[in-house]
Amino acid sequence: MIIAGDLVEQDVDAIVNAANNDLLLGGGVAGAIRSRGGPAIQRECDAHGPVKVGDAAITGGGELSARYVIHAASMHLGGRTTAETLRSSMDHVFRLAREHGVRTIAVPAVGTGIAGFPMDECAHVMADCVDRAVAGGWQPDEIRFVLFGDSTRSTFEEAFRGREK
Repeated sequence: MIIAGDLVEQDVDAIVNAANNDLLLGGGVAGAIRSRGGPAIQRECDAHGPVKVGDAAITGGGELSARYVIHAASMHLGGRTTAETLRSSMDHVFRLAREHGVRTIAVPAVGTGIAGFPMDECAHVMADCVDRAVAGGWQPDEIRFVLFGDSTRSTFEEAFRGREK
């Protein structure tokens, strides 16, 4: 499912954070998670971080509806996301989701904000990561891409056209 909406409002098992490898919840998606989820999420991030760029970490959801936040560390703090770091971090996200029994997950356009990754390339990388996760045996009930605005939604719809999930 691909929608335009607010990630932190999603009633799912897990939401994905567009994270830096220090797991510091700064601005953008991470800032919204920090603001709505409360300080418990940052405390858990501090206990997990830093992680390698291209890795992911899982924390509780704090005061969010989501039970978990899975932090896709696609960049260094203040750095840029690349296709390789996005692919690696999202593969780790979906692995953690599978390991923790996540059946419903909401995913933003990781790396396209402050990290400067192109939206159309992000959509294609995400589609490939979903395909690999499902081919690897993960059977989620729903993967929901939650995006800002209709143009972003359209970009993702085009990238996912003709795919199963």
